[in-house]
Amino acid sequence: MTNRLIECVPNFSEGKNTEIIHSITSEVESTQGVTLLNIDPGKATNRTVVTFVGDPESVIEAAFKLIKKASELIDMQKHQGEHPRMGATDVCPLIPISGVSMQETIEYSLKLAEKVGNELNIPVYLYEHSAQKKYRKNLANIREGEYEGIETKLMSKKWHPDYGPKQFKSIKKTGATAIGARDFLIAYNINLNTTSTRRANAIAFDIREKGRIARKDNNLTGEILKDKNGNTLWKPGSLKHVKAIGWFIEEYGITQISMNLTNIKKTPIHIVFDEVCKKANQRGIRVTGSELVGLIPLKSMVDAGKYFLEKQNRSKGVSEKEIIKIAQKTMGLDEIQKFDPNDKIIEYRIQKNNKKLCNLSLTDFLQETASESPAPGGGSISAYIGALGAALATMVANLSSHKRGWDIRWEEFSNLAEKGQQYIIDLENLVDEDTKAFNEIINSFRLDEKTEEEKKIKQLAIQNATLNAINVPLNIMEISLESMKLIKQLVEIGNPNSISDVGVAALCARSAVLGGYLNVIINAKEYHNIDHRNKIIKKAESIKENAIKQESIIFKLTLKGIKNSS
Repeated sequence: MTNRLIECVPNFSEGKNTEIIHSITSEVESTQGVTLLNIDPGKATNRTVVTFVGDPESVIEAAFKLIKKASELIDMQKHQGEHPRMGATDVCPLIPISGVSMQETIEYSLKLAEKVGNELNIPVYLYEHSAQKKYRKNLANIREGEYEGIETKLMSKKWHPDYGPKQFKSIKKTGATAIGARDFLIAYNINLNTTSTRRANAIAFDIREKGRIARKDNNLTGEILKDKNGNTLWKPGSLKHVKAIGWFIEEYGITQISMNLTNIKKTPIHIVFDEVCKKANQRGIRVTGSELVGLIPLKSMVDAGKYFLEKQNRSKGVSEKEIIKIAQKTMGLDEIQKFDPNDKIIEYRIQKNNKKLCNLSLTDFLQETASESPAPGGGSISAYIGALGAALATMVANLSSHKRGWDIRWEEFSNLAEKGQQYIIDLENLVDEDTKAFNEIINSFRLDEKTEEEKKIKQLAIQNATLNAINVPLNIMEISLESMKLIKQLVEIGNPNSISDVGVAALCARSAVLGGYLNVIINAKEYHNIDHRNKIIKKAESIKENAIKQESIIFKLTLKGIKNSS
């Protein structure tokens, strides 16, 4: 799974002509490193919303290609639609999903904006977190006057674009574009066991940031309070970054609290669910389930699952699948329609398009290894052995958290199990990374070398690929050695009935380190930077010796524990 992900949701001004829509969205589909998640055309709005995700550089490339194609095929002088718009590509937000900070996303938005302004000659306004001027943060301010008002707007220095031309005559066809980094927005509905829209709205007003109109003595029918200028005062709700309203869904015969969660880092989905449950209960109403509209980042679902596990005093160091299941069942995401994590979680949607060795059955993985292909090889197997060791250790931590009489220690072992899960995830990823590293070396040898310049490029590619093929098994060694600290701790304090399992975990970790070591040494032979190569080998030697020493200590502790227990 890709570790660094940003989402892009460009809106372009064509919702009727399917050929044009297809031509524009094909620019995304043809870009490596991105996954097209959704195309949502609207005839009345004459506007299409596209959603795609991928590594930052690939997303920027795809966004640029989409904006370029839209500027070629859409003539804003002829455009009409119900939705406010100011350009062929009206707006292009970038949203950090995983492994990328908001500040990094802002930098990527600036990179895209500069490229669009300079190379496509389209005026670009930076908005949301990317805004360089406070009054441009709100997209509605930038878009005010729409396409028809751009000519007048450009006459004012206040509304000169951040990038691109300032003269309207050069942009009559394309209009302007807004580009910026924003927070991920979740559309989320919570179901209630009432048909009363008024009561649903009351709960929505209780929790939404805007709240409700303030009244004297907090009486819902009391006199409306106003400030000294005669403006109506509002009493804020209990949750920041939440927009909400109550409505009746005739198809299902229930009311819902329909919400937009505009900052899921500060107000995550599980906090919203619990708060609505609390406010509903105070009004004699029960939450029966909820509905996720669109997609959600993996972290949001994992955070929710861990939150509910912690409330149950249960270990959070269980599999990702189990954690998501807990979140799914607790929030009742299946009540209205089936919730499939593979379709609703962004990272899983991407993973569906990527073949991973660890997604194979045990038999298929064995036979893939046994085939004539040289990969997966010893590096991948070393990583998998290390992951098995971490899995055994994690199992013992979870068993210890549930041991009768040890209830008071559940959190201690839950924390250890979470550490184990991270080792599992890291080593599982390295199973595929080692095979990719091998393939990169093969591909670099296939590069052309007809000219001196091509020869230099080829040799550099070979050396870079070789260094990566050294670093991957070195990483396997480092993580496997690190996991031995957890293994040793569980031999000493874990459930004594499972002590032999932890002993086997130590043997796996040691084998992973030694297997990684062999791969470091054989790949280092082809690396030409002698000083760097010697440093790597020295580091690998140290890890190897340490692992052998730690395994010997753990093995003796294991045997001693087995004898004492008998």
